Amino acid sequence: MMTLVSLHNAIFSRVERADWILPTLARLLFAAILLVYFWKSGLTKLGDGVLGLFRPAVGAYAQIFPQATEAVTYDIGQLSLAHHLVVLAGTWAEFILPVLILLGLASRLAAIGMIGFVTVQSLTDLYGHGAIEEARTLGAWFDNAPDAIILDQRALWVFLLLVIVVKGGGPLSFDRLLARRAPQRELAQPA
Repeated sequence: MMTLVSLHNAIFSRVERADWILPTLARLLFAAILLVYFWKSGLTKLGDGVLGLFRPAVGAYAQIFPQATEAVTYDIGQLSLAHHLVVLAGTWAEFILPVLILLGLASRLAAIGMIGFVTVQSLTDLYGHGAIEEARTLGAWFDNAPDAIILDQRALWVFLLLVIVVKGGGPLSFDRLLARRAPQRELAQPA
C-alpha cells in the first residue's frame, strides 16, 4: 500500500509543480472553442464598408439593445450616445479581447474583460431577448441536462477565463516574453 501511495505522490507532486499546464490549456481551449464564435458574432455587428468598424450595423443595436432598438422601430439615430458607445465598445471587444487572449498579451485583463462581456451577453439574452422565459435555454444547475446555453455553458466559459485571470497567460505568451525582458531594461538604465 505504501508503494502505491509513494507512486501517487511522486507523479502528482510533479503535476502540481507544472504551472504551465493550466494557463496554456486554458488559452488553447479558449482559442479552439470560443475565438471563432466571438469573431463571427463581431462580424455580424459591423456596418458597411471600411467605416463599418466605427458605424455598427442596425443588427448590432438589435442584438445588444433589442427592446430599445425595437422601441424606435430600428431607427438607431433616435438612440442615445450611451447606446452608440456601448454598441461600439461591445463590437470592438468581440475582436480585441479574444485576440489578446490568443496572443497571451495582457491576458489577465483581457480575461477579466471577457468575463464582463459574457456576463453582459448573458443578461442581455436573459432579459433583453426573453430567454429567462425559456427553461431549456436558461437551464438550471444541478440538473441532468448539462447543455443549457446560459447557465451551463457560460459558467464553463467563465471558469475557463478565471483560470487565465488567476494563472496568467502561461509560458507561451507575450506576457511572459515581456516579463522576461522587463528586468533587463531596468538593469540597463542608469540609476
